[in-house]
Order: sequence, then C-alpha cells, then structure tokens
Amino acid sequence: MPKFILQIRIFGCKYNPLKSEVFMNAQKITEYIKNWLIDYVKKSGVEGFVIGISGGIDSAVTSSLCVATGLPTICVEMPIHQPESHVSRAREHINQLKERYPNVSDFKAELTPVFEAFKGLFSHSEYDPLHEHTLANTRSRLRMMTLYQLAGMNRCLVVGTGNKVEDFGIGFYTKYGDGGVDVSPIADLLKSEVYALGKYLNVPESILKAKPSDGLFADDRSDEDQIGASYDELEWAMAQDENGRTKEEFSGRKQEVFKIYQQYNRANRHKMNPIPVCVIPSEYK
Repeated sequence: MPKFILQIRIFGCKYNPLKSEVFMNAQKITEYIKNWLIDYVKKSGVEGFVIGISGGIDSAVTSSLCVATGLPTICVEMPIHQPESHVSRAREHINQLKERYPNVSDFKAELTPVFEAFKGLFSHSEYDPLHEHTLANTRSRLRMMTLYQLAGMNRCLVVGTGNKVEDFGIGFYTKYGDGGVDVSPIADLLKSEVYALGKYLNVPESILKAKPSDGLFADDRSDEDQIGASYDELEWAMAQDENGRTKEEFSGRKQEVFKIYQQYNRANRHKMNPIPVCVIPSEYK
C-alpha cells in the first residue's frame, strides 16, 4: 500500500495564524497508536476501553482510535446542563461510530441531578468566580467517577483525551477529573495534529468546525474565551518556551500570547508534576 500523507492547513486562530502548514503521516500515526493501545490492553489483562464523548475533537479522535483496535469500546455521554450543540455533536459522532464498527456500545449518564444535589450541599453563590470555577472542576470529577464505575463493571481502561498543549503546556484540565485516566493516546499530539488526524479518521464535519470547549460550564464558552489565546497561538508559544525564548524577545500580540502561555504553565505545574512527597530523613526513623 502506498504511503498516505495527509496535508492540511489549520486556520483555528482568531488572529494572524502563527503556524503555517501541518504535515502528518496520518496512516502511520493511526496504526502506531492503535497497536500501542492493543498492546497495553493485553499487558493490563482487561478487555477494552471506556471513553467520555464530549462533542469535541479530542474525544472524537481518541474514541475513533480506540474503536479501530477492534476491542470493545464504550462511548459515554455525561451531560451536566450541557449546551445542545455539544450534545448533538456527541450523539452524531457516537451514531457514526456505531454504524461503522460492531465493537462500539454507548451509555448515557445524565449527571445533572447528581451535580445539583452535590451543589446543594454548599451555600456559596455560584456567581462567585472562584465558586464557579470550583463547580466546573466538580463536573469533571463527577464524570471521572462515572467512567471508572463503568470501567470497573466492564473490565475496561479509562481513556484520556488530553492533547500535548493541554496536558504538558498549559495544564488545561482538571486534577483528578479529566486528568484521572489510565492511558493517554493523543497526549503527544499538538491540537493542530489532532485536527489533522480527525480529518483522516472521518470525524464528523460538525466537530471539525466547532470551537474547542471543555464543556464545564452551562454556557457555550470556548477554550479560547477562557484562556485568551487560540491553540495555534499556544502551540507557537510552547515551541518558543521549549527553545528557551523569553517574553522580552517579542512584542505586541506575540508577547501577550507568550505571557499567557507562561502564566498557565507556571500556575498549573502542580498538575503536571508528581505529587510532592515529604521524605523523612533516615535518622528520624
């Protein structure tokens, strides 16, 4: 079979894109991740995968990769006051997978009542920005618990959907929420690379065109709305940071983006680094 190379230009940036073209050998990457997942399942002694489907590109690509292994894959919807656009995209993707693959099953956990019951235990106003952020993390942690419940019942692995920029650049995920997983198949792929892979894997066009969103708020705010920079910009900043550049070397929008990246990177180190352990001196034992 001839080598298939996918070439795609990403225009996800609200400003002048700081990336040019993304080249990916999509076929080889797909095969590599698929085989990696199969090997990990065999070593783990489990039977398949459980993955949360949000209606976004990361979960769509990750679930497509899991399904391509031929192993049982449970696609889980977990709405909590979710915008209808998120729900419809998630359902479209799951239906597409079920039509194409016999090893796909789905489960819907309506978590809104659970979330409301939990929220009712506390008296703080949800309009307090700090409380709103805490509740957003609570949504993510309720979903993690749901996925592990299903994984335990079905002898499956919980599959993470974080990409490289989120997991190792700005730490844009919830500690012990969507950061609580067994395997991370796309964590070495930049967001632009995930989009290119999604195109190759025939992810629904509605998902490819949608603004990235973590889905942790009742409104339709995007990741860019929260962060203040697009993923194209953050990928550029991540590369500059890895090359030892400093914010003083840039001006205008590039300096602003670089500062945003570094602020998130510093603030979220506690997620990306191992849990600190207080090591007791041997003479005290």
